[in-house]
Amino acid sequence: MTHDHDLELRPTPAQTEAALNPPPGRIGGDLVVETLAGLGATTVFGLPGQHALGMFDALRRSDLRYIGLRVENNAGFAADAYGRITGEVAPLLLSTGPGALTSLAALQEAAAASAPVLAISSQIPTAGLGGGRHGYLHELPDQAASFRGVVKSVHTVRAASQIPSAIAAAWKSALSSPHGPVWVEIPQDVLLAETSLPVVTAVDATPDELLPRPELTAVAADLLARAARPAIIAGGGVVRADASGKLRQLAEKLNAPVVTTFGGKGAFPWNHPLSLQSWLEDRHTTDLLEDADVLLVVGSGLGELSSNYHTFKPRGRVIQIEADLGKLESNHPALGIHADARPALQALLETVPERPDATARERVSTLLAKVAARLDAQELGLERQVLESVRRALPDDCPSFWDMTILAYWAWSAFDAKAPNTMHSAQGAGGLGYGFPAALGAAAADPGRPVLAVSGDGGALYSIAELATARQYGLDVTWLIVDDGGYGILREYMTDTFGQATATELSRPDYVALAESFGVPGIRTTPETLAADLAKALASPGPSVVVLPALLRMFAPTHLG
Repeated sequence: MTHDHDLELRPTPAQTEAALNPPPGRIGGDLVVETLAGLGATTVFGLPGQHALGMFDALRRSDLRYIGLRVENNAGFAADAYGRITGEVAPLLLSTGPGALTSLAALQEAAAASAPVLAISSQIPTAGLGGGRHGYLHELPDQAASFRGVVKSVHTVRAASQIPSAIAAAWKSALSSPHGPVWVEIPQDVLLAETSLPVVTAVDATPDELLPRPELTAVAADLLARAARPAIIAGGGVVRADASGKLRQLAEKLNAPVVTTFGGKGAFPWNHPLSLQSWLEDRHTTDLLEDADVLLVVGSGLGELSSNYHTFKPRGRVIQIEADLGKLESNHPALGIHADARPALQALLETVPERPDATARERVSTLLAKVAARLDAQELGLERQVLESVRRALPDDCPSFWDMTILAYWAWSAFDAKAPNTMHSAQGAGGLGYGFPAALGAAAADPGRPVLAVSGDGGALYSIAELATARQYGLDVTWLIVDDGGYGILREYMTDTFGQATATELSRPDYVALAESFGVPGIRTTPETLAADLAKALASPGPSVVVLPALLRMFAPTHLG
């Protein structure tokens, strides 16, 4: 008896002929790019190095688009953003030793933010593997050991025939819930050796769907149905699962106020009558969430920032839906449901009854009024003006990427992202230099709309080299640099704690002149002209730089009292 899947596995005559007579001149590197193309990749990021040249030579014989950055860590940030924007795996091609290690901070951010990055690195020749001291260029006793604590999975190849399966396994790992970075390393001699293996065509690496257990969603639905004061915290898992619409339906069905975490910006409409927005660093919000008798946490581990620096102490029952098993109940006891946000929210929608509540919207408006009053009392007009100017200038559907800088810390709480998956920052791991190279990756992912990058001058100095990348590929990114002459937030922290700041002041270049030296238009703006200058830059094709000299301050914290 012949089964359908037997027919699918049986090669066609054309496939048989191609397999028996593969084109000459192929090497191990060709198996890498053929496998990536067979898995559906269209764009790769990276930076060449001596041991990795076999991969880069193979790119010449493929249809993959290559975006080369100037620093490996920046290439990792670009791949991270590509993965966040598309939801697809972003390949990152690297060389051995220093090149590989330079990507570590970017891979840590991808891990914290659940971005599907597939890093493929070269290795020293096969004869040098195993921890001996052979004296090869870039040699490490165990290169993979440097990545095991950062990425989801590590795959070491030792023969050309292993390449397609290793990359497919890594690809599936990157896309399995929760998404994240993975590591593949291939020795130099394997990449360079000629191969007579058939051309890699279609490769299946479809991840399994992470569904909730029905007995758990039944209990959760019962708790929510009987709640007097339910509330919802929506994290980045809602955005990654494309579950914002289901979240809104459930919130409206329950009449439950919703706050989004900084990683979950845009998961719930900012001006919805049930929206608490993102004021998690505000004690008024913390109080309201603590007062909930049933708190539904979707796609968040309730980490440091999402818990107002661990001052949040829920008094009611907590239901936590989380795809990352390590985050489930890691900070608070809960009814833990290990699942993707989308199927879990769908299960609740199908079982939770309508819950009328005449007070929910009033509690939301009262809370937001308290937040506004607290800000009004702090003389923060400049900061609010600058952030509002950015919002006015940025088209609603255009993505923005924020470095670790004071304006970004404001944006976490106060910026209306307008739509899911449009506002991203490095708050996962907290490394400097993310904003501009990440924006370049997003522009490569979606060339049809401009992208905004926001940095302070300290973070900008990490990424200046990528102005050359932006110019070379004509990437449509506008880079706003807020120049305050130093590491502004560290200056503020140290002054508040010690009475004065140390090691925070920076000698910096003329950023406008520097941008123009790369062939990138630059302009110096003011708080009063920022909205118009930024809008003009965003509307002009190609890269541009807008420099705002300004000393911004943070709003007062509420977790220290």
